[in-house]
Amino acid sequence: MIAGPLAGTLLADLGAEVVHVEDPGAGDPQRAAGPHKDGVHLWWKVSARNKKSVTLNLRTEEGRELARELTEWADVVITNFRVSTLEKWGLDYASLQSVNPKIIVLQVTGFGATSSRRDQPGFGKVGEAMSGVVNITGFPDGPPVHTGFSHGDSVTGLMGAFAIQAALYRRSQDPDFAGEWIDLALYDGLFRLIEWQVIFYDQLGEVPERVGNRLAAAPAAVINTFKTGDGQWLTVTSGTPRSVRNVAELVGEPVADYATSAMQAERRERLDGLVAEWISKRPLEECMTTMIELGVVASPIYTVQDILEDQTFRERGNVVEVADADLGTIKMQGVIPRLTNHPGSVRHAAPALGADNKAVFGDYLGRESDEIERLSSAGVI
Repeated sequence: MIAGPLAGTLLADLGAEVVHVEDPGAGDPQRAAGPHKDGVHLWWKVSARNKKSVTLNLRTEEGRELARELTEWADVVITNFRVSTLEKWGLDYASLQSVNPKIIVLQVTGFGATSSRRDQPGFGKVGEAMSGVVNITGFPDGPPVHTGFSHGDSVTGLMGAFAIQAALYRRSQDPDFAGEWIDLALYDGLFRLIEWQVIFYDQLGEVPERVGNRLAAAPAAVINTFKTGDGQWLTVTSGTPRSVRNVAELVGEPVADYATSAMQAERRERLDGLVAEWISKRPLEECMTTMIELGVVASPIYTVQDILEDQTFRERGNVVEVADADLGTIKMQGVIPRLTNHPGSVRHAAPALGADNKAVFGDYLGRESDEIERLSSAGVI
């Protein structure tokens, strides 16, 4: 529901022309996800921004033929259908390549299009569980913990957008380019990002386990969250020998006792406890002021309210205001990543269902107005 569409939105933010194909009835299921205001669902406003929406009944042959025509027009097709469904409909990679020999297809599935589980349904949380990330998230005496957002889906969308751009670059450079099939399972992205877990087990026989807010593979250092004297939370991280010595200076420890990685490892628990004690006796503002002066890397744990009030977020334009037909002015994240010379923009929030049928089927595919009306009356679009 999230991964494939997000890949398209990330590309749309940077200027790509993206057509989101939805069922003529209820539309994309994600339209009804999450909380709503006066019946208007909020998440969708962000997740489908900068796209065009068309409706297309892929259960009809005429609808599938229109999908093939869109493939002729397109550089890229993104799909999250089951493998056998695409094959049955003649919309799998091999079929689409016969229509457009240079087409790039991103196919997102739960378990990969080439595995024996290719037709099993999957969601992001299952991908997270398979990747290894959930096993190492949480405290040693507690259960494995999922992160509080669609982690697996989102990383898959990001990986998908990256792979599409790599394929498009190759197409631009290789005169013999013959299309590309990007086969991405929901566990693939996170599995790749925890890049040390396989080699640690392979060479050392170690299975990484939960270590709370610390990092299992980090160098000897203080990495943890701490509660301040005024009841706020902050994180302190020190991933280099020098940064650990800065923390030692903060709490009044002899810096010479933390001169080497081995000495730091020996005193890790002591230093962690001293940091917790030091922070617990001071308000957040005093903690941050002193830490910045001493070169200790730390940050408050931000809520979304903190984000909207924060100077750094404001200076970088991370939050933008967008006009919306249903809700008036709405706030959402700006375009990330930031490209200085071609920064992209949030041109509009998510479109209404089928809002671009006439533009896409008319301007892109050359259908006349009366033909578009016939397709609509027949339930094809």
